[in-house]
Amino acid sequence: MNLCPACSKPLLVRYDLERAAQTLTRRSLLTRPATMWRYGEVLPVQDQAAVLSLGEGWTPLIRADRLGQQIGCPNTYIKDESLNPTGSFKARGLSAAISRAYELQARAIAIPSAGNAAGAMAAYAAAAGLPAHVFMPADVPATFQVECRLLGASVTLVDGLITDCGVKVREGAALHGWFDMSTLREPYRIEGKKTMGYELAEQMDWTLPDVIIYPTGGGTGLIGMWKAFDEMEQMGLIGSSRPRMVSIQSAGCAPIVQAFASGSEHAPLWPNGKTVADGLRVPAAIGDFLIIRALRESQGTALAVPDQAMIDYAPVIGTATGIFPAPEGAACRQAAPSGAGKMPVAVPITGA
Repeated sequence: MNLCPACSKPLLVRYDLERAAQTLTRRSLLTRPATMWRYGEVLPVQDQAAVLSLGEGWTPLIRADRLGQQIGCPNTYIKDESLNPTGSFKARGLSAAISRAYELQARAIAIPSAGNAAGAMAAYAAAAGLPAHVFMPADVPATFQVECRLLGASVTLVDGLITDCGVKVREGAALHGWFDMSTLREPYRIEGKKTMGYELAEQMDWTLPDVIIYPTGGGTGLIGMWKAFDEMEQMGLIGSSRPRMVSIQSAGCAPIVQAFASGSEHAPLWPNGKTVADGLRVPAAIGDFLIIRALRESQGTALAVPDQAMIDYAPVIGTATGIFPAPEGAACRQAAPSGAGKMPVAVPITGA
């Protein structure tokens, strides 16, 4: 288990940012490839030969004028993460994590997943030629199961939630030596996810938005962006201004919302989590305190959205933007802060 041996909490990657700032500059980025690996100085792979890239990152930031008019917030943007390999932002984290595992000579990898992360893991494992083991709740859509199997992964269906799948992964990792890709049980997935923060800054000419609305399951994207903003400031790429971070969960599985409202730093296990948004069905997040810390430090908030609202808002977003959102992305519409600032950004909107 790749957690801190002293406290059993997540480990975070740290870099020599003074050294990174010598080459990672606004000017140097003008000529770099349009993938997340353009930020290589602050990504964990040391040997470039180990980088496994399918073209992830540098997704478009789309100004959603008509949607902005509807919600009374004209400067609304959407970071369309559905254009990543395998159709979701999960490709960022798994590209970084599996590249690092490959560099560390891992023999096999395993992940618990409700769908998108498993597909991304299977894709990058295939690119590396590594055996991949996926553990999914038995009720996930069949398309996710088919995707993983076609990409060469071994798929095991588990009666229960993603937390139950995580137990199976940890058992297999202890028995067989698999590299455990569970959310925040290794420090590298968050490094790929944080590149959304770098891209937002660069795409907005190094001025961060006022608000970021983010659908939150395990929360690595939100934690990662918050980490990215701190790194960028230390390297002189941005100033000290920060967006308010808004965490969106399903009303049927909202441990972060509950903990934030109660003033707690940790979120107790949510019993019998159920939602149409598979990516939000995470009843316990090991990085709960990191999510809540980012919300409080940014003077943000956490909101729960009923499933029916997600279903209703998907066509609202689609017809106003031309973007096909999954329920997780559609949930951001309810939280859109009418008139809240000059540049609220909903990120990400994933594919179906």
